[in-house]
Amino acid sequence: MKKETFSSMEWSYKELGLLLLLTLVIVPVGIEFLLHDFLLQIFQDRLYSGTATGFVMAVVFTLSVYSIAIKPKQLRWDAVGLRSFSGTYWKWMVVWTVVLIVASLLIVLLMEIFQIGIDNMKTESLKANLNWFTFSVGFISAAIISPLYEEIFYRGFLYKWFRMKWGVSTGLIISSIIFTIVHIPTYNTLPVNFISGIIFAWTYEKTGSVLPAMIIHGTFNGIAVILAAFA
Repeated sequence: MKKETFSSMEWSYKELGLLLLLTLVIVPVGIEFLLHDFLLQIFQDRLYSGTATGFVMAVVFTLSVYSIAIKPKQLRWDAVGLRSFSGTYWKWMVVWTVVLIVASLLIVLLMEIFQIGIDNMKTESLKANLNWFTFSVGFISAAIISPLYEEIFYRGFLYKWFRMKWGVSTGLIISSIIFTIVHIPTYNTLPVNFISGIIFAWTYEKTGSVLPAMIIHGTFNGIAVILAAFA
């Protein structure tokens, strides 16, 4: 299954260019800046405006991958890793989740030692108005919405594209760098974003499916929201 997954790539620089334009220009300017500010004026709350912005991004990214990379090539969703995976990989999913949690805790500790800010505006907004509704909104946004569309795009398309052109190592590094860049200006999460990008892409490489990465990603984000809200 994995060999078939990584040998059937039909994408060119055109698809890469269009989707990178979306990722690095259109989404940051049109959605994360303009739309977010508009929604912030409506909701008067960064948690709600951030969640709504994230939902719009999820729709835009998913539709863009479909309309640019899947439909024109007459491919199916399994071309971007939406397929089943071997049950024997569950133990590795547990291992990678633990590795990611431990690495993140070490990074936070180092940031505190060197007095680097670790505050997050959405997290602070959640803690300032914490109830079961706001917690549910933050949890769904971080643990369900973000992992779904991010894994389809950053691993299912982007990692696969670079992997097929320049190999596994280059694919891991470049896709993880781009995944890190798009999280600016949340600078405190950037080291974790890079490490998680490597782990998520590696699980795709080993299984031919983005589902394990979605599960690890969602579990990690969900734990982070719980700790941020109730710590």
